[in-house]
Amino acid sequence: MFHHNRLNSELSFVQKVKNLDFILILCISLLSVISVLVMYSTDGGEFLYHTKSHFIKLLTFFSLMIIISFFNIKFWHITSYLFYFITLLLLIWVSAYGIKVSGSQRWINLYFIVLQPSELMKIGIILCLAKYFHRLKIENVNSFTSIVISLTIILIPIILVLSQPDLGTSILIASSGLIILWLGGIKIKYFFLSFVSFLISLPFIISFLKPYQKLRILTFLDPDRDPLGAGYQIIQSKIAIGSGGISGKGFLKGTQSYLEFLPEKHTDFIFTLFSEEFGFIGSLGLLLIYSIIIFRIIRIGAISRSNFAKLFCFGFAFAIFFYIVVNLSMVLGLVPIVGSPLPIMSYGGSSLLATMIGFGIVLSAKINHKQMIA
Repeated sequence: MFHHNRLNSELSFVQKVKNLDFILILCISLLSVISVLVMYSTDGGEFLYHTKSHFIKLLTFFSLMIIISFFNIKFWHITSYLFYFITLLLLIWVSAYGIKVSGSQRWINLYFIVLQPSELMKIGIILCLAKYFHRLKIENVNSFTSIVISLTIILIPIILVLSQPDLGTSILIASSGLIILWLGGIKIKYFFLSFVSFLISLPFIISFLKPYQKLRILTFLDPDRDPLGAGYQIIQSKIAIGSGGISGKGFLKGTQSYLEFLPEKHTDFIFTLFSEEFGFIGSLGLLLIYSIIIFRIIRIGAISRSNFAKLFCFGFAFAIFFYIVVNLSMVLGLVPIVGSPLPIMSYGGSSLLATMIGFGIVLSAKINHKQMIA
């Protein structure tokens, strides 16, 4: 009993600092520095708007990550449902009063940041389902009620995000939710049945896609059908990546980006510019940093005593992996353009905020990895 109470007692500040995963923090810091340098390159080698804004957001959200890490993991367990429902309310607010840009209504102007709530839902869905399955008895995991509740938790935000419309983010939210269902113990047969149902309903789903979404699919299948229009971005992306060669053209020497052949290079296509300037070797180095980050998150989940912390860490690790795979596949033309940012590297406050919150909770799990949650 004494041992159990000692493990669950509040750690001192010094103990918390000692328990931090400094390798993970170092990798996040290194990735942050690289992202600022690449953003500097997108601004033509000058400290202009995108670089300044990204630098300030990185400093702010990195500090927030450290602050979040010192909260007890029990705090995140207690507030999981609240985080989810607040984000859900923000999504509803966006649908009614959000800022509309290029036909999409996805943002709320909070003055200090233009917030995209769907990005926060990527974390909210993992938190909510991690808590739900943490409290669920093993014999009830595959019951009809638990499956319906789990799917409802996933489907409500997806429907709201699809209405914005934002197909890419809804896919990412769905993937994060489904991996928690699998980790939580839902049987594979239910995933198989869901997949078959999806394939059967695919023609019906496609009929609801917006014209620009259908165009993206057609462009993916044949980029050369409109090389100066819909296919321009992906063609230029492939040219830039290919022209980087083994060692790249050098920092601030990317011709595709500097000659403005590649539009919106600071957002979802940031890897294209990086690959052109630092080549295959630089790209491998970047992927190595991401791999170490994912490995450290999985390791933290593995050593955590609470099921909630395990589920969150494993779910977040998968989410980061999936975001990277989707982004790189997109810029290489292997999947249609869906609007998926590269974690930390891409310009965008909401995505960066959500990612740093996720890292903060993972670090909180590491600090309190010996702690049990009832």
